[in-house]
Amino acid sequence: MMMHSLRMKQRGMMSKFLFSLCILGLASATHAQTSLLAGTLNKSSSNEVLDEVIGIVGQNIILKSEHEAQKIQAITSGYDLDGNTRCVILEDLLFSKLLLNQSRLDSLEVTEGQIQAELERRLRFFIAQIGSEEKLEEYYQKSIAEIKDDFHDAVKEQLYIQMMQQKITADIKITPAEVREYFNSIPKDSLPYMNAEIKVAQIVIKPPISDKEAERIKNELNGIKKELEDGADFAAKAIINSDDQGSAIKGGKLGFMKRDQLVPEFSAAAFKLKPGEISDIVETEYGYHIIQLIERRGESINCRHILMTPKVSTEDLEKSKSTLDSIYNLITTVDSLTFEWAAEKFSTDEESKLNGGLIVNPQTGTTSFETELLGQIDPDLFFQLDKMQVEQISEPILWRMPDGNFAYRIVKLVERTEPHQANLKDDYQKIQEVALSLKQNEELKNWINRTINNTFIRINEEFLDCEFENKWVTSIEN
Repeated sequence: MMMHSLRMKQRGMMSKFLFSLCILGLASATHAQTSLLAGTLNKSSSNEVLDEVIGIVGQNIILKSEHEAQKIQAITSGYDLDGNTRCVILEDLLFSKLLLNQSRLDSLEVTEGQIQAELERRLRFFIAQIGSEEKLEEYYQKSIAEIKDDFHDAVKEQLYIQMMQQKITADIKITPAEVREYFNSIPKDSLPYMNAEIKVAQIVIKPPISDKEAERIKNELNGIKKELEDGADFAAKAIINSDDQGSAIKGGKLGFMKRDQLVPEFSAAAFKLKPGEISDIVETEYGYHIIQLIERRGESINCRHILMTPKVSTEDLEKSKSTLDSIYNLITTVDSLTFEWAAEKFSTDEESKLNGGLIVNPQTGTTSFETELLGQIDPDLFFQLDKMQVEQISEPILWRMPDGNFAYRIVKLVERTEPHQANLKDDYQKIQEVALSLKQNEELKNWINRTINNTFIRINEEFLDCEFENKWVTSIEN
């Protein structure tokens, strides 16, 4: 993550932290959105802030609620705040709005596909934290689709900010000589201590759903549909029967959604319905649905659904374990067959199979996991890896996936580094990333100084006493 490091020492650290939160999706989020997108999984505070505009950058406003959400997030993340924190927070918000404003002027485009991919990435991280999709839906009292809809615009804005920042720094490169120069400039007693890290690869085999189980669910849903056609209440049936707990408590209602906010099979069926009409059974990655259209407004629909998720039997799980046993025997006895080849050939995990099976750390976007940081890696997997040697491959392990279903996987401990003081030999890539980030930040600072002179900017008078790093305004708005 590239951060806005325009301050020195402690003030600099706070600014880097806050800007990283902006990039994670906080700049335009409400307090409730902030909690999810920043990773704390806290519900909204009951102490609502009376909203008002405290800043304007071009066509973008900064609300007091945004500023308050950033401050609350800093507190819940354990940062000690001082009298200057409010100024640091505002300056980071000004910077993010400046990037957003320029992205519009430069006609940058963020596609809906990019937004949905980013929403999926973030949701996977929080599902992994809280344990399952069901637990996340229960926590927020919303379906996954509703959660995604709530955060859609905030994520869209942050993608524009990221894209603009990347455009500004795209031509900034760093040479090995500059990396060494940066490393040698750090006093020896100030070199950071690097935590132990591991890299892990996996081959996942999800159990097949038996024809018998699929037929059972279809028969049950067809029976419910017949009752609905005979006059039964859809909402009541959804409350009793739907496996989508987030929408079930609302009678199956999903709220208004656009076509591309729904999985393709669900979207195709729902958009064909007339108000009040009930669909045939629709199969998606989540299970089997029947859908009732409530209302259509332009390109958005509001509908109810009843979801039934197939249950994995012990027999199905044993089949996946047996398959993995065969794969394990192949790659541990045939020298020419590698784990990486087997992951691409056999794994049912789409995210890791084309990357040699390497598991990506959702907190950092890299394939490294710090073993001393709780929450970076599943505890059950950690204890399994703790007993393994580098390059060792485990036998099949039962795994509860983020969606709550079970599968089997074999894992390979690809790499393990011990705790140590940073050095160029072992940590060149990380040192290179920091040195490049500092160089990019200098370019960002120069860009800010050039751009604010040509941008309409106003700040509320309550921030008159702030000592900003950049001269954001020449006058203060009353």
